[in-house]
Amino acid sequence: MDFEIKPVSTVILADVTNKIDNLTKPKGSLGRLEELAQKICLIQQTLSPELREPHNVLFAADHGVIDEGVSVSPKEVTWQQLGHFAKGGAGINFLCEQHGFRLVLVDAGVDYDIPAGHGIIDKKVRKSTRNFRREAAMTPEEFELCLQRGAEVVDEICRTTDCNIISFGEMGSGNTSASSMWMHLFTGIPLRDCIGAGAGLDSSGVHHKYEVLSESLDAYGGEGSVESKMAWFGGYEMVMAVGAMLRAAERGMIIIVDGFIMTSCILAASRLYPAVLDYAVFGHQGDESGHKLMLDALGVRGLLHLDLRLGEGSGAVCAYPIIESAVRMINRMDSFEKVKVTKYF
Repeated sequence: MDFEIKPVSTVILADVTNKIDNLTKPKGSLGRLEELAQKICLIQQTLSPELREPHNVLFAADHGVIDEGVSVSPKEVTWQQLGHFAKGGAGINFLCEQHGFRLVLVDAGVDYDIPAGHGIIDKKVRKSTRNFRREAAMTPEEFELCLQRGAEVVDEICRTTDCNIISFGEMGSGNTSASSMWMHLFTGIPLRDCIGAGAGLDSSGVHHKYEVLSESLDAYGGEGSVESKMAWFGGYEMVMAVGAMLRAAERGMIIIVDGFIMTSCILAASRLYPAVLDYAVFGHQGDESGHKLMLDALGVRGLLHLDLRLGEGSGAVCAYPIIESAVRMINRMDSFEKVKVTKYF
């Protein structure tokens, strides 16, 4: 599947910088809000940006590698939590409600027959990926289908709403293992440094996880392309998120990136289409071991550092008020010239 993602034009950069520098404040005194405002202006190609109808899309799927004991969360937690999200009582629910996000739930590959009528979009590719310690997690055809279906979710949001800022979350026991593999393969960071506790492994559990992933890496039988590595080790929810991110960038939307797993997804997406990073704002630096290393490898910083490791898009949604403040700054603050205040820097 092909995407047409244009690098963000910098034609208006001088005008944006001039506007920010001449607001009634010392130059640079609003720090990262100024950086954010500049980035958003360039994404939207305007000196007066706006945020409209934010959405958080949560993709859920199961991972075959969980059979190897790499997670403390049993597989049934995925479908149980997905149902919980639909009822409105989970972590991501109160955050979306607080910050005005619409939560979109997508079954990408949950190992359960989700009944209709609960507001969960059925994009299921298969009931769980295969165990990548033994074989490829998904086929090339399933990989392409995930990209397509992720893009379709964004297309439907844009067809029915005026959304121009979107975040993505996930639910899937075992997906920190898949993310660690992508992190290692797409950054070159030693595998051991890419592996953390996930949902709560102790030190012996983390060591076992490393052994499983190391053996899985040795057993890789693909042809070495980015797509092959993503398909061999990835999750349906992860590849679907990649397709959604690429479509959002293609549409010129602001993408708020969540924690470890979604950062691994934007990392993989950037290895296919580097310009996708022009549209990404990184919501936070999570508590999962390796997340900071991955952010450093991408040359970016999270807006928040609250020791979060929930997933679901929680850190991205938490960061939204900061993004909103950056937009309010450039739109609501007066210039020195307008109010006849002498520049004091």
